[in-house]
Amino acid sequence: MQTRIKLAKDLEISRVVTGLWQIADMERNGTTLDPIATSKFMAPYVEAGLTSFDMADHYGSSEIIAGTFKNSLGDKDTVQLFTKWVPKPGKISREEVRAAVQTALDRMQQTSIDLLQFHAWYYPDASWLDGLFYLKELQEEGLIKHIGVTNFDAAHLRIALASGIPIVSNQICHSLIDQRANGNMAIVCREYNVKLLTFGTLAGGFLTDKWLNKTEPTYEELATWSQMKYKRFIDTAGGWEPYQNLLKTVKKIADKHNASIANIASRFILESDAVASVIVGARLGESEHIDDNRRMLDIQLDDDDIEAIKKAQLQLTLIPGDCGDEYRKPPFLTASGDLSDHLETIPKAFTPIKTGENREQIFSGTEWEEYAGYCRAVKIGNSIHVSGTTATHGSLMIGGSDAAAQAHFIIDKIEGVITSFGGTLADVVRTRIFVNELKDWEPVARAHGERFKGINPANTLVEAKLVGDGYMVEIEAEAILS
Repeated sequence: MQTRIKLAKDLEISRVVTGLWQIADMERNGTTLDPIATSKFMAPYVEAGLTSFDMADHYGSSEIIAGTFKNSLGDKDTVQLFTKWVPKPGKISREEVRAAVQTALDRMQQTSIDLLQFHAWYYPDASWLDGLFYLKELQEEGLIKHIGVTNFDAAHLRIALASGIPIVSNQICHSLIDQRANGNMAIVCREYNVKLLTFGTLAGGFLTDKWLNKTEPTYEELATWSQMKYKRFIDTAGGWEPYQNLLKTVKKIADKHNASIANIASRFILESDAVASVIVGARLGESEHIDDNRRMLDIQLDDDDIEAIKKAQLQLTLIPGDCGDEYRKPPFLTASGDLSDHLETIPKAFTPIKTGENREQIFSGTEWEEYAGYCRAVKIGNSIHVSGTTATHGSLMIGGSDAAAQAHFIIDKIEGVITSFGGTLADVVRTRIFVNELKDWEPVARAHGERFKGINPANTLVEAKLVGDGYMVEIEAEAILS
């Protein structure tokens, strides 16, 4: 099997990426690891062909350690360093983005970042797009070689790509238990030639021989935050019994190949055309699995192996929603079961203006609102009326020539308005959709169906010539706050 893969014409990475998130745990007691001494433990990975390392701004001193290691090499291009920027939700300025990238460069002691991965908490506020547009500017300056995202769902990956952001990868949770990446995400990846970097492939250690035939633990008995997180995935996927059945199936295949459950669990994920690499965590200097990770790449699963695993997966309940939803909507599949260990609050996308005793209005700032004399939405009592909305953000048209991308962005704006008034998308009782050309009705309708699944408002869809070049769809909505 191939041991390396190209994310871009000038970015070739190993199919097993070494994740350095455990450095934060190793420094939890307040001590900081010595960067020179610790960086030396990265050398055996590179010698084994595992040349790609994944970090983040919140993984302790991982960026400092990895940068120290790369600078110690004669040929620095043999190592690829990925990091992440995870800003707090809310407005994002050009200066803030530059400062974050410069901080990463300083910590990594580099002049350019091989892959900068961006995380967005809250899509109804289009500031996440501002962040990506500003990162693109810094890429054009040479401070970033490539842009990736992390924990994006399919709809918003589509919006960004269709809007001209040159994203090469999306880092998401994906495992034998969590199969969400096989749905809409795989479709977007094929359509736009984007690859997935997958973490959680061993489910915090639950997809290893260690847990085979073990009794179900309580949350109090779990030793790490990672175990608490992935136990929630197991519970959501149907519980301990179907999970143990899956382990037994994988164990038989592992024995057939003289391998471990972990080997097969990771190797199966690499079977997907959308997946570039699996990310396996490393505790530098303490727990080395280099040979085991390298051996996994040599395993050749046959049709019977793959069919047996897929049959066992049928006993699992599909994890609800799309990739990354565990950080944005219930059920929050985090270690704490909510976002308390990640966020304090999420600011409103818009600020309502009181214009009468029982009347509030929201303006989104598009030039059309001012000269045509209307607002984005008006709330009277508990009723909200949202104007016909296009895929406009400031002076930009979002979504390019992708009708589904435009529709998803429009629904984000509608959701941003309604949540700013104190409601949710579930309060919508009526939508009206206008497509510029009838041939685009199906991708628009499917986007509406994805976002309003289970809400099912009254709806009308018609062909109507829209104002403004390039706009493919316009949507208006009405909501009643419950």
